[in-house]
Amino acid sequence: MLILDGDTVHELLPYPALVAALRDAHRAASPEFAAVVAADPTGGPNTFLALTAWAPHDVIAAKLVSVFPGSPVSVQGLVVLFDGVDGSVRLVADGAAMTFRKTAADSALGVSLLARDDAEVLLVVGAGGLAPHVIAAHTSVRPSLNTVLVWNRTAERAAAVAAAVPGAQAVTDLDAAVAAADVISCVTMATEPLVRGELLRPGTHLDLIGSFTPEMRECDDVALRRGTLFVDTRTGLERSGEIHHAQASGPLEIRGDLFELCRGTVAGRTARAEITVFKNVGGAHLDLFTARHLLCCAELHRKSGPGTR
Repeated sequence: MLILDGDTVHELLPYPALVAALRDAHRAASPEFAAVVAADPTGGPNTFLALTAWAPHDVIAAKLVSVFPGSPVSVQGLVVLFDGVDGSVRLVADGAAMTFRKTAADSALGVSLLARDDAEVLLVVGAGGLAPHVIAAHTSVRPSLNTVLVWNRTAERAAAVAAAVPGAQAVTDLDAAVAAADVISCVTMATEPLVRGELLRPGTHLDLIGSFTPEMRECDDVALRRGTLFVDTRTGLERSGEIHHAQASGPLEIRGDLFELCRGTVAGRTARAEITVFKNVGGAHLDLFTARHLLCCAELHRKSGPGTR
């Protein structure tokens, strides 16, 4: 059994290889997966998630993770990978690092399939722990993204994230940044829409990561209805606040998910001026894909010579 801390997880999961692994995994059959999202019984902002996925005769993944926005470390947890043949534990890994890597790579796969090849301006809305990972992942699949803008309700936090990324800029006018961006990635816990769909210019790709309960929203209904909507998975859509609210006012068409996009059974972007919207719903299948790739990387690293982890 391998036990990997957060630093080792980040070291072994560079984004180009992880995104490629997720792309390959989505071309195969989907594992069975489920999630339990528990809200803070006191009515506070904290959340606890338990996710499981099972790929028959292969591996089983389980993740336990807490999301406590007011904590110095807002995301904490563990991911455990079991052997799907004999039930033995193969891997235990830091859940926060796994969540950051998996989530950013999931959306980056969406960017690689849906954003324009010549996209230049990336806007990240939100400045939490995931923001630097989104920047690294998205720029790894779209090297043309040569301008990075960061916005946050608290300007000092946006400035801190931008300062850690060479060439990135903190911005205070969100509407102006939305209107100027080619790729917009939202990583917030907002309960009121931040991105106004009327401001999206033709050809924009909007990536929605943060909302994982029906009460959360990062964009308005206009954004979803102006754009062509894709999701990573159709399972768990009821947890997406944007989709939940938009469906309340009428049917909402979803063109495809990552399985269909990666298999080529659904077309992605069909025109340069098309606005594409990708909702990162998440799911334990992604934790399984990521943990399985991590196990392979760790075993190769361990065999590569003395002094390795």
